[in-house]
Amino acid sequence: SMPFLLCLKKQKSPVPLGRSVFQKHTPPIQQNYQALLESCLKNKHLFTDETFPADISSIGAGALLKKLPQNLQWKRPHALHKSPVFYAANRKQLDLCQGLVENCWFLAALEALTFHQDILAAVVPQNQSFERKYAGIFHFRFWHFGEWIDVVVDDRLPVNEAGELLFVSSVYKNVFWGALLEKAYAKLYGSYEDLQIGQVSEALVDFTGGVNTRIKLAEAPPDLWDMLTRATYSRSLMGCQTHLGVYFPSVSLSCIQTTKVLKNGLVAGHAYTVTGIRKVTCKYGPENLVRLRNPWGKIEWKGDWSDSSYKWELLSPKEKILLRKKKDDGEFWMSLRDFKIHFVDLVICKLTPDLMSQEDGKKWMYSLKSGRWVKGSTAGGSLGFCNGNFWMNPQYWLNVLPVEDSKRSPSTCNVVISLMQKHSTKHRNRAPHLFIGFLLYKNTILSPFFPQQYQESNRKLPPGFFARHQPVNKHQVFLDEREVTHDFHLEPCVYVIVPSTLEPQQESEFILRVFSRKHILRIFLLQVNDFCFFDTLKEIVDRYEGKIWEDFFTKYFEQVGAWNPEINAVQLQRILNNISWRNFQSFRLNFSLDSCQGILALLDLNATGTLSIQEFRVLWKRLLFYLEVFQKRDTKRSGKLDLVELHAAVQETGISLSNEVCNLMAIRYGDPDLQISFESFVCFMLRVEIMGEAFRNLTQDGKGIYLQESEWMMMTLYS
Repeated sequence: SMPFLLCLKKQKSPVPLGRSVFQKHTPPIQQNYQALLESCLKNKHLFTDETFPADISSIGAGALLKKLPQNLQWKRPHALHKSPVFYAANRKQLDLCQGLVENCWFLAALEALTFHQDILAAVVPQNQSFERKYAGIFHFRFWHFGEWIDVVVDDRLPVNEAGELLFVSSVYKNVFWGALLEKAYAKLYGSYEDLQIGQVSEALVDFTGGVNTRIKLAEAPPDLWDMLTRATYSRSLMGCQTHLGVYFPSVSLSCIQTTKVLKNGLVAGHAYTVTGIRKVTCKYGPENLVRLRNPWGKIEWKGDWSDSSYKWELLSPKEKILLRKKKDDGEFWMSLRDFKIHFVDLVICKLTPDLMSQEDGKKWMYSLKSGRWVKGSTAGGSLGFCNGNFWMNPQYWLNVLPVEDSKRSPSTCNVVISLMQKHSTKHRNRAPHLFIGFLLYKNTILSPFFPQQYQESNRKLPPGFFARHQPVNKHQVFLDEREVTHDFHLEPCVYVIVPSTLEPQQESEFILRVFSRKHILRIFLLQVNDFCFFDTLKEIVDRYEGKIWEDFFTKYFEQVGAWNPEINAVQLQRILNNISWRNFQSFRLNFSLDSCQGILALLDLNATGTLSIQEFRVLWKRLLFYLEVFQKRDTKRSGKLDLVELHAAVQETGISLSNEVCNLMAIRYGDPDLQISFESFVCFMLRVEIMGEAFRNLTQDGKGIYLQESEWMMMTLYS
């Protein structure tokens, strides 16, 4: 018999909708940014967005209204600062502060986005400013239920009588990209009020179009550290949330609900960003650490590995200096063990879903289909209600074809299925999410080459099929969340996916996404009854990771041991000089052994004389970035940078160096004509970045640092 299908409730179970006519999802208003900009410039007036007006209707109608000051005003950045800046490219940190809106989930996702500047640039187009072609109009891009859309806003922002922003603001008072991005996101979902409640997972998908993996930390898999490692050093964004707990109300902070702060320094029921991981070497052995950031930009963990913890004394001086920050900036370290205890769940959003798979070297393909549950037609509800109408739900065929090369590929294929419901009103939080889920059935009746058989019959599987067969995912849990995602390893066969709401006769639109490995299987989705057969697979391409890393990793590291190989300077030289650059075929590297020893000294924090996989991945990501900058600034295509080009390249990386320091580094790393090769540029930039990071971690006032003699010797001699 069929087991009862569970539901996890965060709120009261929504009642069946009482509409007689199906209410479709309200799509966002589409405006042409370029046309509006040109029109404003031509007519010499500043843009005013009538679709999201500067009045109380854009704030919303709810609890947020009670927090507003009496004399609420809307002002443009030029009225708030004498020299407003849209985006400060040289800022390493997010540097945004949460305002009156309780949208820590939004800021935590945004913080994760800043670790991938190319993805951030897709959401926040960088060619916008308050000077050149300024007309009071800005635009941002979000992934919205299967498509990327452009959201246009004017730059009128809500402020109090003193001219302070009420909602998201920057630590640097002249920077406004965060406030404008929040306004665009509020417009997309109806109002600022509609951002009051949300989940990190939703914002991560809206920023990337990626697929989420949610890990309940109380039931974390034994390979959680390996998953974190793969996620950190690949194309992933991570967020997490704390438990609700006993509050500690003695902390006094403006614009922050102090009753949420716990005795251990964490905030109850609060979203955080995972900003990094590190395996450190203590005197008693290795320890896995996780680095997190509070989107408030203050209030940190007080336990082991916090800024003031004694645990840092167990590390080498070099490792301690480069990892520990004694600042209340909201960022802190904690052990993996404490992370699993004090946080409820971890959300990992990936541009491609290979986080859960060890099958490196194969591209992902995906397919997307829109559908709906309609009362009296396709809103059959779940099997748990035993109403006999489950078969009425939309049915989608999934055809997993046999693998051509069975010797190299596994017998099962990795498939990720995602079901996302659409809210039916303009306002995101006006109607609660329905409890949704899906069941996956194996259909042994049909062959993997079934389409010809069913094109003639064009009918749904009957009620009897579901009474006689067990689903592959027997313990499906229905969630009142926007998206439900599951990872499967499927044998070649024909499957049917049946998405449904928990209760029958509940209406909504949805999108179904299926991800699969290229060259392992093909997807055929067929909505039976409506008969919509298609084979529209799209390849997921990631220009930064791509085939370079996959081939490279397989070739040089797989045989050493999954995630813990160590390489010395000679091996590093061999690896770097044999990399095949896909985007730069003519580019050949020529690292000397001395250069590799210098790189190893800079990155080898625990002084083992080797690089671990995580240390090498840090180097790998910097190499890709440095190469892009180097080629952009090598205007003569000579393979070297002169002093002028070197200054421009350093500025391009977002680092500020004086002319004297730049000239000195050219003397140290350049040839007799002060020309800098790419290899020297890498050594130069790594040293600048690491020494800068060390200074920022050690300084108390931003002006100077205090070092003991041993620390001074280590800092000046190790590289």
